[in-house]
Amino acid sequence: MTPLGRQPDLFEASATGALGPEWQLSAEGLRAWQERVLVFQLQQRQQSYGLAPGPTPGQICLFAEAEIAQPVPMAPSPLAVPDPLDLIAESLQFWRWPEPPHHGAALYFVFDHSLGRGQDLLLYLGETCQADRRWKGEHDCKHYLAAYGETLVRCGQTPRLSIRFWCDAPRDTRRRRQLEQTQIRHWQPPFNKECRQRWQTPFQNQHQ
Repeated sequence: MTPLGRQPDLFEASATGALGPEWQLSAEGLRAWQERVLVFQLQQRQQSYGLAPGPTPGQICLFAEAEIAQPVPMAPSPLAVPDPLDLIAESLQFWRWPEPPHHGAALYFVFDHSLGRGQDLLLYLGETCQADRRWKGEHDCKHYLAAYGETLVRCGQTPRLSIRFWCDAPRDTRRRRQLEQTQIRHWQPPFNKECRQRWQTPFQNQHQ
């Protein structure tokens, strides 16, 4: 068994065809990973906003008990930003529209809705000073999402991804990035580099 700290790049390698059959993530393994992230984020949403429904019986994997038992670190002032799920959902291809719907400084949140209503996974969040351009060019998260989407399909799930913008973010870059880090610490999105070690899923090439 490969040590957790040196796992192969399951999602990214699958997108390039480099992942051998012995390393392909099973449907059960994918669901267990999703539910582990889900349990934590539902706790955080309930703690901060009091709006999250609890997962239904039978949907929590064995890893969840250990996650619940751990103390949840309190992020400073998470309510400075509304619940990301209250923001308007946009297609990831929004930047192709003739007139982008968002401009200026923003925080943005990328969700996976493939598990169904009330079980939305926040995969990634970021900040930008140009909401109409940040997602247009190269972005590491795009590669992770493409590979993740392929894994969902192979494991029998239908990809349902969205991006949401909060355009009341501070225009000052330093303040906006501080707020971004507060949100990352609070939600622990697995595709953000700060959180990959926590979820034991290496979404980057180990040889880079």
